[in-house]
Amino acid sequence: MDPDYADKTWKLLKRAITEIHKQNASGLSFEELYRNAYNMVLHKYGDMLYDGLRKELDVHLTEVSEGIVSAIDEEFLPEINKAWTDHKVCMLMIRDILMYMDRVYVQANEVPTVYELGLQRYRDIIARASRIKDRLLKTLLGMIQDERNGRMINRGLIKSVTQMLVDLRFNSKTVYEEDFEKPFLETSAIFFRQESQEFISINSCSDYMKKVEHRIKEELERVNHYMDPSTELKLKEVVERELISTHMRSLIDMEQSGCISMLRDNKTEDLRRMYNLLGRVPQGHNMVSEVISTYIKEVGKALIEDQEKQKDHLGLVQSLLDMKDKYDTILTTALNGDKMFSQAMNKAFEYFINLNGRSSEYISLFIDEKLKKGLKGVSEAEVDLVLDKVMMLFRFLQEKDVFEKYYKNHLAKRLLQGRSVSDDVEQNMISKLKTECGFQFTSKLVGMFTDMKLSSDSMDGFKSRNKDSQENFGGLDLNVHVLTTGFWPAAPVSACNLPQEVIKACEAYKKYYLGCHNGRRLNWQTNMGTAEVKGVFATKKHEISVTTYQMVLLLLFNERNDYTTKEMEDLTKIPSMDIKRNLLGLTAGKQKILEKTGDPKKVVEDDTFTFNNNFKSKLFKIKIGAISQKESEPERSDTRQKVDEERKNMIEAAIVRIMKSRKTMEHNNLMSEVTSQLSNRFMPNPLIVKKRIESLIEREYLERNISDRKLYNYLA
Repeated sequence: MDPDYADKTWKLLKRAITEIHKQNASGLSFEELYRNAYNMVLHKYGDMLYDGLRKELDVHLTEVSEGIVSAIDEEFLPEINKAWTDHKVCMLMIRDILMYMDRVYVQANEVPTVYELGLQRYRDIIARASRIKDRLLKTLLGMIQDERNGRMINRGLIKSVTQMLVDLRFNSKTVYEEDFEKPFLETSAIFFRQESQEFISINSCSDYMKKVEHRIKEELERVNHYMDPSTELKLKEVVERELISTHMRSLIDMEQSGCISMLRDNKTEDLRRMYNLLGRVPQGHNMVSEVISTYIKEVGKALIEDQEKQKDHLGLVQSLLDMKDKYDTILTTALNGDKMFSQAMNKAFEYFINLNGRSSEYISLFIDEKLKKGLKGVSEAEVDLVLDKVMMLFRFLQEKDVFEKYYKNHLAKRLLQGRSVSDDVEQNMISKLKTECGFQFTSKLVGMFTDMKLSSDSMDGFKSRNKDSQENFGGLDLNVHVLTTGFWPAAPVSACNLPQEVIKACEAYKKYYLGCHNGRRLNWQTNMGTAEVKGVFATKKHEISVTTYQMVLLLLFNERNDYTTKEMEDLTKIPSMDIKRNLLGLTAGKQKILEKTGDPKKVVEDDTFTFNNNFKSKLFKIKIGAISQKESEPERSDTRQKVDEERKNMIEAAIVRIMKSRKTMEHNNLMSEVTSQLSNRFMPNPLIVKKRIESLIEREYLERNISDRKLYNYLA
């Protein structure tokens, strides 16, 4: 081989590389050049070829860098971009010529490939040159700042340059991250910090959030247009930290426009914007949720403790329903139905509804009113819709057993007086309660409906056997409801001297009923009955619907024209409180069947009642009831006492049920299990549960473990 072969061949290749850099590659024979490079590597001159290439690249790039440095500001970025574009094209051509060296020499010596070598030399001589690096960063950041301030820039040029930095890899991190992204994020943080302070000082919460939304949108568009996708999350974090996290407490608490103002004024759009923005940052939703929960508690507490509202319990419950509707709407339209917010709202409602010990009674009274109003033109569908809403309030009650007591009393009156919207609606309401609280909760209510059905069948049988009963009973038509003692509200059996015709009919029914059912006993509840009587007045006859007590009182006036309260009480044996309520019903309001002396709003023993022969009414059928009596404090106390007694039994039953299945149990676990089992009816008091455990130990249902006093054993 010619001793000068390597030098001659390298000179040919060097000249070709120079021509490529001068963009005169059209006259070169790439096949010949490839063969020369192939032979040099084949004959072990790879080192000479590789080192020569590096030196040639350095000479060329040094010359290029001088041209970039000398470029004026407007031409600086285009000059770098042109140099980078030309360099990539040149390196692709050089790589094609030296392809064999890449496959053999580069792999054997574990050095960068030809193309990578070109990138490294460009990076070190141009991109990271001391006179270029800082100027490049300053130019890029300046253009971005100009765009943020509303000026137009050449986005395509910035995109090309940032992509150049991405391609110039360095120690597994890109030059892009070290030389551009890091300082870009730092300057962005400073810019947003200053901008946010300026925004929040002069804008309302709503306006500030709109500006933040606009800024976030702009920044994300900026990343998409001329930065690497990896920057998006990092820039997003900076923007959200400086514009949202730093100021979210100030935004939420801002007077006249913060979260509470939005809730008060139903600004759902602003609330939705706050929910979306604060959802971008850690603890944002938690902070909003706490504020909403606290506000609902305050508003609800003020409502439930308002003395004026408590005088109108129906209005109070309706206000609670309206409040629940309002926040349900906010939850769905502004808070995306978020479960965390839903739970916070529900806990707030549960908190203030149970502050008032009479909430169970009020809700039952409200349901009672709605189920009776169907008779006044409200459709069943409308009633059912209201019941669905009321059930939401019912779920918040901790004393569901107290509600059951009141609901049973109200249901009994509706069924016996025939004042329900319809049986279907009543059954539907019981189904709702059963779904919420289980069969045990509604078993007695279902039993009440069963009694009504059986009573109807029994009356059909009685009437078919006594077809001529009206003639036998002096024209009286009897209708009896037989109520099972355990299902219906316990009421004291009070004596009442019924007219002979009524007594005769009652005895006939009693004989029939006891003949059909052995071993049963009937007690007549005259205080719960109703009657229809015919009244003959001076100008007209009327059919009057009254209570059983009022019927007894009115029939007295067939004998005499006037009586004192004391005389009527002695003759009828009607309890004093009941006789006063029923007499007021006959004398007060428009339907004055009787006239009385003394205070028209009060009945005393010496008052004299006279039959009002001059009574007039356009209606033939007149309905009169006793003056409704609100539950007095002693009666309410008695209801509470009955509930407490039932609770003791339920707690003991739960303890025995749990211990029977577990045999041995630790005290705290037993308390927790009992609370869990009974919470769907009421929240058991830990002290009472403890007392019931002690009572069961005394009665030898349980015993304390000898070795561990905190353990209980079940005694079979």
